[in-house]
Amino acid sequence: MPAGRGFAPSERFACDVRERKLQPAYVLIGDEAFFRKKCREAILEHLVPSDLRDFSLYEFDLGETSIHEILDRARTPSLMAPFQVSFIRGVKTLYTRGSHQDSFDAIEQYARSPNPDALLVFIADHISIPADARRIEMADRDRFDRIRETLGQYCGIVELARVEEGEAVRWVLETAAAQDVAIEQDAARELVDALGGDMMMVAGELEKLTLFVGEKKRISLGDVETMVLAAKQRSLYELTDAISAKDRAKALQVLEAILSSGDGEDAAIGHLYMLARTFRQMLVISERNVRDSRALWQALWQGFRVPPFAAEDIIRQARRYKSRKELTRAMRLIARADLALRSNAPSKRLVLEQLVMALAAEPKPEQNCPWLQDQLPQLL
Repeated sequence: MPAGRGFAPSERFACDVRERKLQPAYVLIGDEAFFRKKCREAILEHLVPSDLRDFSLYEFDLGETSIHEILDRARTPSLMAPFQVSFIRGVKTLYTRGSHQDSFDAIEQYARSPNPDALLVFIADHISIPADARRIEMADRDRFDRIRETLGQYCGIVELARVEEGEAVRWVLETAAAQDVAIEQDAARELVDALGGDMMMVAGELEKLTLFVGEKKRISLGDVETMVLAAKQRSLYELTDAISAKDRAKALQVLEAILSSGDGEDAAIGHLYMLARTFRQMLVISERNVRDSRALWQALWQGFRVPPFAAEDIIRQARRYKSRKELTRAMRLIARADLALRSNAPSKRLVLEQLVMALAAEPKPEQNCPWLQDQLPQLL
């Protein structure tokens, strides 16, 4: 597999696991599920035999189980398995109000005298690390620094950041080639762009495309549009049609159908990206007063165009919005829903349902957005 800048941390971790060059504990920082999956797969392959996973693999959440109980479990040798691995979610619980020094002291004490046949893996997926670390949100920067200054003193840090578009495209090209499948450069770029660079979704759709082309062994731009864009966007435009018509019942019904198919809630970030992209397109259509599909191709630039089947639909939907303010309001709602999801919301479905309800409601000047930054601690 290619190992560019974005891929390097998870590749190094997988190499250390394979060679058993392990620290007692690690923190996987970042919400890029693709790399988290790669790290987990490496651990399962090299440390946890499939026939012993019931006795050697543990899943904990610090919101439900104290760190002291988890550490006691790690210290206790297993009679049934030669090695134990504990995946520990809810890391943000260690950074809520109040003192958690006793928890950090306990982790430090364990790290100084660990069970050599156990591995602790803390999962800090409430932090989003962009491909360009300089563009990280201030709140995420603060969270990252606090983890580095505490857990980072006695745990290995593995950064799971997003990848640059070019790096993702190279991964698609090389991964397809490794399976003796050629993919056109434009097709690879469109695949990455259409899915917002979400590597988990990109990998899943590439696998489907490989099966789709079969013996042809070549993936074209048309294949991407047929398999990936058309299927996803048809349901998406059904959703935006109901939203723009202010039909809340229909919008929720379409959302339920979307969540009941494919990757469901796991693809929530991807759904939001597609919604944001569509509303951006409608904003351009509205501002340039586009009235027909011919003008649409001139208004929307390469890489930002809609599939031919959706041209008339999106123009009609855009014209339902009477002002730029209505469309920018929708984009702010989507952005705040995205923030809520990346803040480790307990229910992704609820966030999406609240978003659809808000988007399909008649805007009121005094209406507050459900995802204001200062409300997040209470909502999530």
